[in-house]
Amino acid sequence: MAKLTDTSIENLQAELSEKREALRVFRFGGAGSRSRNVREGRNLRKDIARILTELNGRVAKKAKKA
Repeated sequence: MAKLTDTSIENLQAELSEKREALRVFRFGGAGSRSRNVREGRNLRKDIARILTELNGRVAKKAKKA
């Protein structure tokens, strides 16, 4: 994942949707069977949180300036 501070808002939103889809596939794809990489879900959730934090920080910064 590239540095989030250097990425545009549109790219962050696209990456966020990709990560959310990957998390959905991870959760429901392994239903009934054990996944080999159990850390994948945790890492996806952390990546989603990092992206949302950056997006919300940018929104707050714009609101503060206006």
